[in-house]
Parts: sequence; C-alpha cells; structure tokens
Amino acid sequence: MKELLYAMVEELVEDKSAIEITVDAPTEDGTTVYHLHVASGDMGRVIGKQGRIAKAIRTIMRAGAVKYNEKVMVEID
Repeated sequence: MKELLYAMVEELVEDKSAIEITVDAPTEDGTTVYHLHVASGDMGRVIGKQGRIAKAIRTIMRAGAVKYNEKVMVEID
C-alpha cells in the first residue's frame, strides 16, 4: 500500500526527494494510518483545488486496501 501511495504522489510533485511516508501501527478497529509529507511548495499539487486530488488519493488507497482486507486512512501533513 505504501508503494501505491508513493507512485501516485511521485507523479504529482516536483521535489520527489522530499516525499516521506510513515505508517502507524493498526488501531484497535484495524485502521492503518499513512502520513504523507511533501515539500511545502508541492502541498498545493497534492491537495488540489478544493481538496479534490487529496480526496481521490484517499479513495484509491481505500479501494486498494479492500484487496487485502485492510482499512486505511491517509493524512497529508
């Protein structure tokens, strides 16, 4: 799942070296939280107008997690 998130974000940002993804251990309800950090200049590209790109990233990650019977949440910091 981490590779999927990285592949999506990598195409959006200019500074690929600033991409940092950390993964929290699953919570009690089984949700795994992925924290995405990018360069401050690329935040707008990842979030998009009115948060549309961020919402699409979260939707794709949730859909991919279904394949592995997981629950995921993506936080963009």
